Amino acid sequence: MWQHLRLSSLGVIDSAELELSDGFTVITGETGAGKTMVVTALGLLRGDRADLGLVRRGADQARVEASIGVPSGARAVSAVEEAGGRIDDDVVILGRVLSAQGRSRAIAGGATVPAALLTEVTDELVAVHGQSDQHRLLRPSEQRAALDRFAGTEFVEAAQAYAPVHARWRMVERTLDELRTHAQERARELDVLQYGLDEIQAVDPQVGEDEQLKIEESRLAHSEALARAADQAHRALAGEADLDAARTQVAAASGALREAAGHDPTLDELGERVLELGILLDDVGAELGAYSAGVELDPERLATLQERRAALAGLQRKYGPTVDDVLAWAEKAAARLGELGSDDQSIAALEVEQAELGPEVRRLAAEMSSIRSASAARLAVLVDQEIAQLSMPSARLEVQVTTAVDAVPGPHGLDEVELLFAANSGTGSRPLHKGASGGELSRLMLALEVVLADETTVPTLVFDEVDAGIGGKAAVEVGRRLSRLAEHAQVIAVTHLPQVAAFANHHFVVTKDDDGTVTSSSVIRLDDASRVDELARMLAGQEDSATAQAHARELLELARS
Repeated sequence: MWQHLRLSSLGVIDSAELELSDGFTVITGETGAGKTMVVTALGLLRGDRADLGLVRRGADQARVEASIGVPSGARAVSAVEEAGGRIDDDVVILGRVLSAQGRSRAIAGGATVPAALLTEVTDELVAVHGQSDQHRLLRPSEQRAALDRFAGTEFVEAAQAYAPVHARWRMVERTLDELRTHAQERARELDVLQYGLDEIQAVDPQVGEDEQLKIEESRLAHSEALARAADQAHRALAGEADLDAARTQVAAASGALREAAGHDPTLDELGERVLELGILLDDVGAELGAYSAGVELDPERLATLQERRAALAGLQRKYGPTVDDVLAWAEKAAARLGELGSDDQSIAALEVEQAELGPEVRRLAAEMSSIRSASAARLAVLVDQEIAQLSMPSARLEVQVTTAVDAVPGPHGLDEVELLFAANSGTGSRPLHKGASGGELSRLMLALEVVLADETTVPTLVFDEVDAGIGGKAAVEVGRRLSRLAEHAQVIAVTHLPQVAAFANHHFVVTKDDDGTVTSSSVIRLDDASRVDELARMLAGQEDSATAQAHARELLELARS
């Protein structure tokens, strides 16, 4: 239940607080006083789009806040807690702040959340019916939803059984269409992949092979120059008959230092280092000599390497900059070939599944159609009884369920549901958008709500001037039925009809004050005496009229009885 609603700087309302209770609550007030701002506030708390024009002139921001009782385990509780909000004593606080600069902030359980979360949270907490909702009733989807809701648990179970089977059947249908439609494209792709794999397998590249071949080819291509350079370096370092060789010079230097050894530690250390240099020259010279003698001159091997590298380069131009990239492409291509090669088997398996699912989908859809047809007749009878009490004794509703012979099962089955309406005896039933006026639509929607009340799971129902175009005895019956709805749910109604307001358990009035420069409104909860005055104002425009007050008391007594 919605327990508390606070409005600040919203439209003409400077500041207002409403302590809400269970039962039937009405909100009345003069035209232009701002009574629909209460419904606007509820819309903001339900995640409606923020409008900069709602911020009161001269204010920095508008603020709306509500305390709502929620049962533990409700989806709203988990949604708020997952967003970082808190639920205290089974009460959630929702808020919406609108900046004069155009920014908007949504709050749930003390945490700032996306406005869309407010919609998710309040979907199971409140349903708002306004004049726009009457027009929504003209849509075939809304008419089908109303019938399905009336059909109750039996239909819910049938729909739950149908939904996953239909979803799987549709997926099988789409997959088969795709496989069949793109068969030529897959065949071309398969040929390209197979050609590439055959080309790579013919060359049979190995991991890291291109770098190894590059080094070996470079060595063979320059073998003469390498041998010559190594031989020259060997002679320069260690030539035995060459007095200018580095080894000879170092040996002479080492001998000179040995003759003066033992007299100065510094010179002795330098002598050791010259000796080590001679040993190093011997080692390097020996290795250079071995390298020079071992250089291989093999033109045939060089030609083979060049051919191999050319083959690898051809693959790298097509499938990747390195041999490793070529091998990775081959691995992916082989996997894709496996997928494409299994398409025929997939098509065969899907066709078998399609043949099994098709009859099952139609069987489950037929069950839904049967429940709808039976429920349609009952719904029409009950709604007719209600609208007869709303000053339309000759009106009748027909709920038409049509199933085309060649209909393709959709998400909601095979049926098309349409509400047909006749306002008077002797006239044929026509679609709602052709056969019902605004006032008749208002009463029809209210009759549906009364009939569907036992099936509703929403704890709070809000009606925003759904009694427009209604008066007299019909207005009394509207009030009576809203009062009946309040036996099942918390009902809040904005109304301009005293006959409706008289049936309320709680009555708020929106008053307007205009000092010539600024118009401001406030919301006041009425006691019994004040209710008489307000109903008299609504009846005659004069709250102090004795006749109007007598009529107001008569209305209140009628409602109590």
